[in-house]
Amino acid sequence: MSEVNIGRRKEKCENCTKQCNKKQSDEGISSLPEKDVANREVPASSHLLKQQVLLSACLSCEGCVSEEESLKISQQNLEEMARVLGLNKKCDVSKHKVLVVSVCPQSLPFFAVKFGLDIPEATRKLCGFLKSLGVQYVFDTTLAAGFSILESQRDFVQRYSRRHHDSHALPMFTSSCPGWIRYAERVLGSLVTPHICTARSPQQIMGCLVKDYFTKQQKLSPDKLYHIVVAPCFDKKLEAVRGEFYNSLLESRDVDCVLTSGEVFHMMEQMKVSLADLDPVPLDHVLGEAGDPALVRHQGRGSEGFLEHIFKYAASELFGLDVEEITYKTLRNRDFQEVCLEREGEVLLQFASVYGFRNIQTLVHRMRKGHVPYQLVEVLSCPGGCMSGRGQAQGETGGRVDKALVQQMEEAYSSLPVRLPDTNPVLHILYQDWLEGQDSTHTNTLLHTQYTQQSPSQTWTHTQPPHIQW
Repeated sequence: MSEVNIGRRKEKCENCTKQCNKKQSDEGISSLPEKDVANREVPASSHLLKQQVLLSACLSCEGCVSEEESLKISQQNLEEMARVLGLNKKCDVSKHKVLVVSVCPQSLPFFAVKFGLDIPEATRKLCGFLKSLGVQYVFDTTLAAGFSILESQRDFVQRYSRRHHDSHALPMFTSSCPGWIRYAERVLGSLVTPHICTARSPQQIMGCLVKDYFTKQQKLSPDKLYHIVVAPCFDKKLEAVRGEFYNSLLESRDVDCVLTSGEVFHMMEQMKVSLADLDPVPLDHVLGEAGDPALVRHQGRGSEGFLEHIFKYAASELFGLDVEEITYKTLRNRDFQEVCLEREGEVLLQFASVYGFRNIQTLVHRMRKGHVPYQLVEVLSCPGGCMSGRGQAQGETGGRVDKALVQQMEEAYSSLPVRLPDTNPVLHILYQDWLEGQDSTHTNTLLHTQYTQQSPSQTWTHTQPPHIQW
């Protein structure tokens, strides 16, 4: 979609718990030019590639996308990808860039369902398509998610140890969801931000891995590499343009462009790509070794399983208990659940998973009253978790989630084998070779960040930026 149009309500709506159900218009959709289809080129401009992001899709919206953010978001699209690919075909090599695409594991089930294949085969077909466009490397971000989980585990245990003298230590809120982070910073402020885990999200750790480690291995300057992330969620576009993820000296972002799974699939449809004609190509290894990397998943309900991983790690580290299976207790609904660790009738740990803004509002209301018994809360802005991100799960007829599609994706995702990040030898190699150890300054700098309250002056603008339809 060549332009992302983010809707903004005229009135302030920061405390609203309802989602807008305005239907997305299909007007203006047309076929791609035949020359683009024949040459397998990403079209530089097409009415087809324009799609609105509904208010219900930008779940964190409180009417406060700044002019600068709007301009940056408007550049995260297929048109920008086409521009970079086009420059690579011209004679001026000084403007050539190496294109790298990182695919989120929650996007892979979407392509598997749409292609009618299992996840490994669908991934090879997707990789083959991207490389046919001129992309040089395709990774999946499971490795980065492993880093994020390990660092979140350590952050929780450290917070737990200082809980008696640090009022902001607990509860700890997970930091992987950019919609939740944006809402916390812009609306909830100091009530919540000190409690947010400092570990970077998988997307942004992947950005560091590609722009710092991988570029050094390839002997490239970071500004000579264009990094695209394929994600299930529109909010990932907002995360990519955060100031702390930009190197002003090198004029380079950790993630240059975020495309949703739906954007990539619609591009394939309009280019009339035949799966049968696509060569299956294996994903690339960050470390450069040969062979098709095995696709695995982390524990959890179609997200990255931060709650389960941190729960089991904390049970072992803090209480010497080995937890094999976790039993969830449903509270308000399937998206508000809790899990407890007990020993001889004593509750040692009490965690919760809270998905969707209605449930988040309930959590915040309890927190204001001091009635939150949890040491950790896994928070995701999308009801149902990351698999239900509006960038891939939205129905074709409007703004509602396609529940049948989500169920198929969850079934496909659950077919992948589980691998604990603690047992991944690649992570241990990278901790030593890239980060100089788990407790190093490099680890703290590259894998962590800080979240703080942001004032309205930082977020509000009355100026409508070009190419953005409010």
